[in-house]
Amino acid sequence: MMRSSPKTRLRRCAPKCRGSSLIEVMLAVALMAVTALGLIAGQLWSAREGRAMAMREHAAWIADSVAEAMYAPSTLDVATRQWSARASVLLPHGEASIGESAGVAAALVTWASVPDLPRADDVIDKPESCGGADVPAGSSCVALAFAK
Repeated sequence: MMRSSPKTRLRRCAPKCRGSSLIEVMLAVALMAVTALGLIAGQLWSAREGRAMAMREHAAWIADSVAEAMYAPSTLDVATRQWSARASVLLPHGEASIGESAGVAAALVTWASVPDLPRADDVIDKPESCGGADVPAGSSCVALAFAK
């Protein structure tokens, strides 16, 4: 059995193998670039959703505190103003209020929804129904119902 030397193998492949390694390298680089872009997009989406969830968590915390302030009616107005001021600090255009309907009170916290960067019309923190309360367009809310 005769073994061919590396030089003879290179000579046999030279005319028909030109550029094949360059194409393989280009395909590998393109695949890595697409994969990296996908990972970056996933991280950006995750960060935006995390921010929106943090806002909902702050709003739920404020609504719970406003509902607890209802147990001492003498300090209700002061507490509502204080929690509304905290809502405006923690949330974009945040506002806390109390509404009543048929003997059931609700602590309502509203804030401006976070716009998604790629499209101006779409929002990440999609507004949902807020217990029948009128909420302006482009706003999100948390409503916490409680008995007086």
